Amino acid sequence: MPMIQDDLVILVPDNNLEHGISSLLRRPQAMGIHSITCKIYIHMHRDPGCLRESHNFLRPFPQSFRYALVLFDRHGCGRDDSPVGCLEEEVRSRLSRCGWNDRADVVILDPELESWVWSDSPKVNECLGWSGRNPGLQAWLRQEGLWQSGEIKPKDPKTCLEKALQQVSKPRSSGIYAQLGASVGIERCTDPAFARFKTILQRWFSS
Repeated sequence: MPMIQDDLVILVPDNNLEHGISSLLRRPQAMGIHSITCKIYIHMHRDPGCLRESHNFLRPFPQSFRYALVLFDRHGCGRDDSPVGCLEEEVRSRLSRCGWNDRADVVILDPELESWVWSDSPKVNECLGWSGRNPGLQAWLRQEGLWQSGEIKPKDPKTCLEKALQQVSKPRSSGIYAQLGASVGIERCTDPAFARFKTILQRWFSS
């Protein structure tokens, strides 16, 4: 039987999430965990693949990794109207039955990865090319009707990101997510899925 060699295997739907997660895991102290060894894979069928096929993708790995984590967007997964908790339990149950038992978990970003972008950190403006602009990024999004007054986050975070980048002629790239993951204060992100992501990592790899 192969010996466990690494701490964590992660399955994600695309390069953007892969870059963001990689940057976050290079900040273990900020995440409240010790340094870990990790391998991140991208599912070729993106969000629907992570929802329906993650157990098959990760089936070969229970003897090589201590834990497994699956992350994907609710929006675009093919079951957009299903409750996040039900989808997470469905995927977690399949992972358990294929050999992971209680060593695997699931985080569904609701509605999508861009929900993690929008915090009050000035680093968001910097990473998106809005440093020194007037009005500031959040004020501009509110003026454009993309972020309603009183909302902690915009209802359509991906559209907000795309419109903001278009305004400053900055191409959307995986590198932006890497910069955000490397620089934005962890405590400033109040998204429930991000909080769940941190809690899982801290349960497994508490510093």
